[in-house]
Amino acid sequence: MKGINFLKQPKLKNPYFIVAWPGMGEVAFKAAKFLVEKLGAEEFANIDAGDFFYLTGSLIKEGIVNTPELPYNKFYYWKDKSGRNDLIIFISNAQPDLSRSTDYCERILSVAQVFNIKMVICFAAMPLPIDHTQEPSVWFAATDKKLKEGLTKYNFKIMSEGQISGMNGLFLGIAKERKLNGFCLLSEIPLYTIQIENPRASYALLEALSRILEINMDLKELKEQANAVEEQINQLIDYLKLGAEQPPPIGEEEIEKIKKSLSEYSKLPQSVRMRVEKLFSEAKKDLSKANELKNELDKWNAYKEYEDKFLDLFKKPKDKGN
Repeated sequence: MKGINFLKQPKLKNPYFIVAWPGMGEVAFKAAKFLVEKLGAEEFANIDAGDFFYLTGSLIKEGIVNTPELPYNKFYYWKDKSGRNDLIIFISNAQPDLSRSTDYCERILSVAQVFNIKMVICFAAMPLPIDHTQEPSVWFAATDKKLKEGLTKYNFKIMSEGQISGMNGLFLGIAKERKLNGFCLLSEIPLYTIQIENPRASYALLEALSRILEINMDLKELKEQANAVEEQINQLIDYLKLGAEQPPPIGEEEIEKIKKSLSEYSKLPQSVRMRVEKLFSEAKKDLSKANELKNELDKWNAYKEYEDKFLDLFKKPKDKGN
């Protein structure tokens, strides 16, 4: 199969097909990685990264320049001993440029169709004005009415309107165009923590998935990670004098203050940073791209970090003297 490197050919019975990429709070990515590790899923194929990704800079370590590696795009499989719900799990540690996303999805779906998958499952984050100490609710959206009605018995919240951005949402739409059914599970995350890894939200997704597919998983480790992150945020909020005095949910003004402060303590996911650099490159050639770039920076609360570079786009070049 063109562009797919098979390491082995597992025999699976109408598996569920789970896909995940980095995004807000690394919620989907962390959930899928944890799933692979806990189930002991085995890699069986990968995609040639060079067809969809490109390098945007160099890595520096201890003052030495190194060429970074292209993102990985791996397929894993897990056979359910009960014979009910085999899984294929696709994980990439970066999102491709959206201009290549349709071809990228087609490549992934070519593997899904070989194994006659039962259903596509996506994970995503839903940023809302909630407190980081709250247990996040899980929302869902499905590809058809019958599937939607079947998921209501789990008492998830229905995402009636809106948009699921990035590959974690786009893939399901393209899968539906190819006559594949599926659903997306979305876990709530606080608006002011979108740049911070959120194991609590990943835990909520996997707990929901385990109920739907009747898969037993030990999620204790994720819970411990969630408690550690919560403690770190509590310390920061206490430092900002916004702690116990503020009743949940934290107000919009406080959210903006915390977002501004947290941005100094957190990093953009590598896939987002690659997209930002790509947009900067495009905006230098075509200034009309600056609006899309600004929206992306605002979405990730990263404008301050790139402010000088962004404003430089609008500077007129100095006239050269004779």
